[in-house]
Amino acid sequence: MHHGSTEQHVDRDIYRKVVGRFATGVAIVTTRLDGIDHAMTVNSFTSVSLDPLLVLFCAEKVARFHDAVVEAGVWGVSVLPASMEDASRFFAHRGRELDGQLERWTHHRGESGVALFTDAVATLEARTTSVHEGGDHSIVVGGVTALGARADDRPLLYHQGRYKTL
Repeated sequence: MHHGSTEQHVDRDIYRKVVGRFATGVAIVTTRLDGIDHAMTVNSFTSVSLDPLLVLFCAEKVARFHDAVVEAGVWGVSVLPASMEDASRFFAHRGRELDGQLERWTHHRGESGVALFTDAVATLEARTTSVHEGGDHSIVVGGVTALGARADDRPLLYHQGRYKTL
């Protein structure tokens, strides 16, 4: 494997292009704190472990969502279908009004009270087990507490800075 130069000589724009070559799914992570729903689009959602069942996502420290999800300790993941690209774009936008932000999309409450999008290709709920340092992000790891899946919808993908589908 070619290792290139040391970290401090790596260009950030080139870094973004390189990591953007890794195609990912797109999910919206939700949490609920003091009766208020919080939501954030992520493509940094990963299955971690089968025993115990663990997943992770990365939250940017400056985002409002970061402190809300860390404090709440529970969160939901809605894996998006191609038909929800508009939701992905909306929940990726910073500083939007929190009140009523979920109303445009059909959703329901999971077992933990978090919002889950009804049209998601898959959903899961997690309880935070650890939060790790990750530069300008925190790596939030959680134990899976509930699961849901729908049949055969095409997933929304993200590759090279663009939305795509299968």
